Amino acid sequence: MIQIKKFTFNPVQENTIVLSDETGECVIVDAGCYFDDERDELDTYIRQNNLKPVQLINTHCHFDHIMGVAHCRAVYKLPLTIHPAESVLIDQAVAHGDLFGIPMEPVDPADQYFNEGDEIRFGNSRLQVIAAPGHSPGGVVFYNPEEKFLIAGDVLFYGSIGRTDLPGGSYEQLVGNIKNKLLTLPEETVVYCGHGPETSIGFEKKNNPFLS
Repeated sequence: MIQIKKFTFNPVQENTIVLSDETGECVIVDAGCYFDDERDELDTYIRQNNLKPVQLINTHCHFDHIMGVAHCRAVYKLPLTIHPAESVLIDQAVAHGDLFGIPMEPVDPADQYFNEGDEIRFGNSRLQVIAAPGHSPGGVVFYNPEEKFLIAGDVLFYGSIGRTDLPGGSYEQLVGNIKNKLLTLPEETVVYCGHGPETSIGFEKKNNPFLS
């Protein structure tokens, strides 16, 4: 059984997710801890639950989703794994932060890459990598078919979708990927979003105005 812990971090209120199972191994998704107390909150949760981080992965690499990457690399000695098309966003992270009035330190390039169809493994558990660009050039989502949940990053939100007006974005591509790859998942699939509350595939199929 996978335990899902959501933290809401940094001035952009980004959701960082820690997934763990009965083995104690865990995956950190979209590490966005920015302030000292946020880094402490993440570390305390990992320590108090006797977790062993084994993967540091990102749905995409807009600056608010990588603010905690350097910390997790340093503390847990983890390589960063992303889709290769997201590398350009890491290079631009400091400039993008400046546009929003949020200073941040440069982030080193990714250490390794995944592509659609790959699996992320930790303990006895797995996540399927599904490519869903449109919000960003190489955005992905992570799906667990056994327990029917989806880590959606900024692809799909409760009643909304990711913005597409940033460099590398495409409204048509994003909506097409959501309809063809996400809405085909079981309706009971719980969706953990990159910002805001959880939703479900069934709810979004019926209620999302962008997908009607």
